[in-house]
Amino acid sequence: MEVELIFKIAAVGIVVAVVNMVLSKLGRDEYSTLTTLAGIIIVLLVLLGELGTLFSTIRTVFSL
Repeated sequence: MEVELIFKIAAVGIVVAVVNMVLSKLGRDEYSTLTTLAGIIIVLLVLLGELGTLFSTIRTVFSL
């Protein structure tokens, strides 16, 4: 597993956490929830690309 992928996911998590805290302090809890949901979707999209690469590598390894 690449370290860059872990750093990308951690960066998204940190940004979402900070924005979530700021919005919660301002009383915008509904926007805070939407921000959390957007962060989860972004991470899932990043992981979806990596899963495509993984399945293509597995297909190449096992096609003898």
